[in-house]
Amino acid sequence: MPDQTEGKTGEGGAAPSPSPAAPSAAAQPKPAAKAKKAEANPEEKVNLARRRFTWAMIWGYLGINFLMFLRFFFPRALFEPNPIFSIGYPADFAMGNDQRFLMTNRVWVIREPDRIFVIYARCTHLGCTPEWKASENKFKCPCHGSGYDSEGVNFEGPAPRPMDRCHVELDATGKITVDSSRLFVDDPKAGVNHFNDKGAFLNV
Repeated sequence: MPDQTEGKTGEGGAAPSPSPAAPSAAAQPKPAAKAKKAEANPEEKVNLARRRFTWAMIWGYLGINFLMFLRFFFPRALFEPNPIFSIGYPADFAMGNDQRFLMTNRVWVIREPDRIFVIYARCTHLGCTPEWKASENKFKCPCHGSGYDSEGVNFEGPAPRPMDRCHVELDATGKITVDSSRLFVDDPKAGVNHFNDKGAFLNV
């Protein structure tokens, strides 16, 4: 019986072809971008705010003290007008009340037929500056309603006495010199009246 032999691949036969090379490994992914800096936690934020506030308070305190220190080099001075001043010649004044020197020297110049005198514009109640009411021919204090006649003598309101009068005299040139630091007082309650003293008026 004929031998039936299976066809075998001879040993000297060609070796099986190698399997195709495996594909190259996929390129490694690029490193991810650096993460943003993590935000400070809430506690750090609070501490930072406290430090800023504390330093602000310290610098503010030092700044205020430094300004107070500098203040000593710039004393607060009140610049008042010279109490002695010239107002012109007697002929420069018409009859009645002249208010040219009220704002600069706080006085009214009163011209009467036979004399000139100067009223210091200060209410004898609490020191306010009265106003001249030409239509009523009187001085009226806007603070508490004291009223004075054209010569500064009180007749209504709480003022206790007439307004004071300044010292007046003629200088070498014939001009009137006023000294508001030397005042003549009329106080009926105290029995004092210096309105007729020398220097309280000028004869014209």
